[in-house]
Amino acid sequence: MLKQKTLKGSFSLCGKGLHTGLSLTVTFNPAPENTGYKIQRIDLEEQPIIDAIAEKVVDTQRGTVLANGDVRVSTVEHGLAALYAMGIDNCLIQVNGPEFPILDGSAIMYVDKIKQVGIEEQNAPKDWYIIRKKIEVKDEKTGSVITILPDEEFSITAMCSFESKFISSQFATIDNVNNFATEIAPARTFVFVRDIEPLLQANLIKGGDLDNAIVIYERQTTQERLDMLADMLKVPHMDANNLGYIQNKPLVWDNECTRHKLLDIIGDMALIGKPIKGRIIATRPGHTINNKFARLMRKEIKKHEVQAPVYDPNEEPIMDNIRIRELLPHRYPMQLVDKVIAIGPTSIVGVKNITSNEPFFTGHFPQEPVMPGVLQIEAMAQCGGLLVLNTLEEPERWSTYFMKIDNVKFRQKVVPGDTLLFKVELLAPVRHGVSSMKGYMFVGDHVVSEATFTAQIVKNK
Repeated sequence: MLKQKTLKGSFSLCGKGLHTGLSLTVTFNPAPENTGYKIQRIDLEEQPIIDAIAEKVVDTQRGTVLANGDVRVSTVEHGLAALYAMGIDNCLIQVNGPEFPILDGSAIMYVDKIKQVGIEEQNAPKDWYIIRKKIEVKDEKTGSVITILPDEEFSITAMCSFESKFISSQFATIDNVNNFATEIAPARTFVFVRDIEPLLQANLIKGGDLDNAIVIYERQTTQERLDMLADMLKVPHMDANNLGYIQNKPLVWDNECTRHKLLDIIGDMALIGKPIKGRIIATRPGHTINNKFARLMRKEIKKHEVQAPVYDPNEEPIMDNIRIRELLPHRYPMQLVDKVIAIGPTSIVGVKNITSNEPFFTGHFPQEPVMPGVLQIEAMAQCGGLLVLNTLEEPERWSTYFMKIDNVKFRQKVVPGDTLLFKVELLAPVRHGVSSMKGYMFVGDHVVSEATFTAQIVKNK
């Protein structure tokens, strides 16, 4: 079972802000388990903190802008993309101004620093959200579409179309996020010459130059106008007759611009708040549609706050019925776990198939067979017992007994034909033979019952 991760130490990067032109320093710090990403404005008196989640996005005009009331921070997507792709779950980011420095316009400096300070594994399990069905958002005006489909890993394909002969149609893909550092992180941001003047008029890109962006000059203008834009950006004059890419460093890839769009998607997906297992297909992506999709994903996650485990009946069980009988003293009709399909240091997933031949259906109820709630709790507890007993030497010499049951909820009936999935997690390490556990029982994707229980492990006489 994968665990949450944070940085082993802090690191800082300095540079100018793309839009403000200010000299800025951003510092990435380790953070406790279940913190997520938080951004702190240390230049302000009370040093306010903004949660880096999709609902906090207030502007997507030329980057992702997060806000908490009147406190804003922009150009966060490159740093967040690096954290997300490198598997960092928890991080406190401190910045001394209203945006992150643009650096070279890519995420590679963040990646290099993360590698330099190292990554530390934490105790809490990594809380993946696994895509089980197609989810899609569209923008009819722009033709932008983002779709996510089930996949065993997190992967993205981005397809872009521009009104330019230089990058009219491109696509980029990353099938394994472990390749982010080499395939995506070095891709730089880009801008068309035709967009520069409106951006300057909007009081943006004051810190833009040829060291932090790819400039694409594809529609010829007058020499006078081009010289004026060069002076505003404080870059050398260029010949207005020479169309093409204007940059100090050559393209890393022919599709570098679309790879950067893919980088931006990862940064905006970091605002979902959980790592995702699924394949994203993005057509004409941009920060606006990215944020719309991230918000939809957060709503979807809230609907399935506790997600059912993945169950493939074709896979060999971790524990079969014979092994379960070796660990548990329960026998017919009280053995209520058929097999175990996953087990880790602090959690277990078990299966029970409900048939019409269950003995309790004889009297509960003859005309409407329903599994008694007390047996649902018993089944979860047996699964938890397997988790604890599996760690002992000679487990067959020990038994587990209820001490306390709390917070029991029954959400829907369990009837013949249902396949029950139990997910039981330790709430704390076992001490003095006492274990506290949280159990959930699922039918399909739905939680049907849950409970918190405490049990004592006792040696058999």
